[in-house]
Amino acid sequence: MISTLEKEITFRFLKARKKDGFLNVISIFSFIGIGLGVAVLIIVMSVMNGFRTELINKIVGFNSHITVEPYEEIIEIDKLKKTNLNLISENLILSNSGESIIIKKDKSKGLVLRGYSRKDFSTLKIINDDTFVGNKNGLIENYISIGKELSFTLGLKIGDDITIMSSSGIETIIGSLPKKKTFTVISLFESGLADFDNNIAFINLDTLNEFFNLDKKDTNLEIYLKNPQNIEDQKIVVQKIFPNDFVYSWADMNSSLFSALKVERNVMFIILSLIIIVAAFNIISGLTILVKNKTRDIAILKSIGVLNKSIIKIFFLVGVIIGTSATIFGILLGVTFSLYVENLRQFLSNVFNISLFPEEIYFLSSMPSEINPTSIFFISLCSILITILVSIFPALKAAKLDPIKALKYE
Repeated sequence: MISTLEKEITFRFLKARKKDGFLNVISIFSFIGIGLGVAVLIIVMSVMNGFRTELINKIVGFNSHITVEPYEEIIEIDKLKKTNLNLISENLILSNSGESIIIKKDKSKGLVLRGYSRKDFSTLKIINDDTFVGNKNGLIENYISIGKELSFTLGLKIGDDITIMSSSGIETIIGSLPKKKTFTVISLFESGLADFDNNIAFINLDTLNEFFNLDKKDTNLEIYLKNPQNIEDQKIVVQKIFPNDFVYSWADMNSSLFSALKVERNVMFIILSLIIIVAAFNIISGLTILVKNKTRDIAILKSIGVLNKSIIKIFFLVGVIIGTSATIFGILLGVTFSLYVENLRQFLSNVFNISLFPEEIYFLSSMPSEINPTSIFFISLCSILITILVSIFPALKAAKLDPIKALKYE
C-alpha cells in the first residue's frame, strides 16, 4: 500500500521548480517520446490491420471460401445437404475454369474463364455489388461478363463482341487446331483488385465445359461459408466430408501474401517499440538527476524515520506516473489519428500535391484503418512494463543514499 506521506512527496517531486529546469526538460522529452511511440505504434498497427481486413474482404468477395476439386467421382449438391457441410456453409455452387486467349482486333491477352450456371452466377457476392453493371441473369450461351479493368484495357463495352481462343484443340484433317468462339459482353464487374478484374471473366458453365472439352466429373464445388474468417477449422470439416478430393481455401491460395503481411506487421512492431524503449531510458536519466537534486530532501526524510522502502516507492512512483500518463496520452493521440487517418491523407495529398497510398500499388482507393482493442491493450501493457523496469534502478539508488554523508556539507 502507498501511504499519504508517500503520495504527497511523490506529487511534490513531480511539480516543476525553476532550479530543476534541465530536469524538467528531460521529463518532458520522456513524456513526449513515450506518448509519440505509443501513438505511432497504434496508428501503424491500425492501418496494417485495416489493410489486411480490406484485402481479405476483396479476395474472399471474389473467390470461393473453400474449393473442392474431385479426382474421380462427380459432386452432387443434393447429397451434401444431409452432411455437416450444411451447418457451416451459406451457399454451394458448381463451377469450372480454363485458360484462354482473348482477341480484340490487334490486341490479345491471356484470360482465365470461370463457368457458372445462370442461377448460381446471380448469387455471387461480386455480382450483387453496387459497382456491377449489366444483366445479372443473362449469363447464357455465348455471353460473357468481364472486369471493368479489362474493358478499359481492350476498349470494350456492353454489347461488344470478342473472340476467345481455347487452350483445348479440335481435331481436323490437317491436325489439331485451337477452338475459337465469339462472345458478347453482357455485364461488367469490379472486385477492387486490378489483377482479378483484368485477368478473369465469367461464362456459362455448360458453354465452358464444351469450350474446353471438360466432363461433368471435372466440375468443382465452391463452398461459401457463413464465417469465412475462421477458415482453418472449417476446412478440416470439409476435408472429412471429401477425404478423397483436393480441398483448398482462400487462405491457401494467398498464403504467401498474408505471411508477408504478418511478418511485416511483426517487424514494424519491433522497430517502432524501440521508440518507446529509447524514450523510457530518458526516465532513468531524469530520475537519476532528480535523486541527485533531492539528495538533501532524501537525507532529511531518512533522518526523520522514513523507511528505505518508502523512498523506493516515492521515486518508483514518479517514473511510473510519467510513463503511464504518457502512455494514456499516446493512446488518445493514436486512436484519434487512426479514426481520421484517411482525412489526414487527403489533406496532405492536397496541400503538398503528392499521391499518398496510390491505388494502383495498394489496390485500395482509401487508406483503411481498423482499431483493434487487443493491440492497443498489448501496446499499452508493453509501454507501462518498460516504464516500470526503467524506474526500478533510480529508485533503488535513492534508497541506498547515506543520510550522514548527504547532510555533512549542508
